[in-house]
Amino acid sequence: MKKAVATTKAPAAIGPYSQAVLAGNFLYVSGQLPVNPVDGKIPDSIEAQAQVSLNNIDAILGEAGFSRKDVVKTTIFLKNLGDFAKVNEVYGGFFEGAAFPARSTIEVSRLPKDASIEIEAVAYKD
Repeated sequence: MKKAVATTKAPAAIGPYSQAVLAGNFLYVSGQLPVNPVDGKIPDSIEAQAQVSLNNIDAILGEAGFSRKDVVKTTIFLKNLGDFAKVNEVYGGFFEGAAFPARSTIEVSRLPKDASIEIEAVAYKD
């Protein structure tokens, strides 16, 4: 079973892809930019950008009947690895009370919409 998942509580995909795809017990959440789904704006600070990206992931998880506790793997793309500690602080608060997912963090030269961060996630539910 494979099913596309979409919600208006997260920004619409900006290309030919789904916000997420449910495949069996796994939910694959596409990389989420820090775009506010209400006004389309990207905040200035890396902390605020990280929070908005995570909130977008949370909205997509909820639409599919998952929660942040179901996230087993994330990948963070950062334009500046010097922001690692600031992002970790926001990320740690987001997953507080849950087992932390496995994670990769990668520095990239550029992201869509010139964002400073993009986060993707994989969730699993029995």
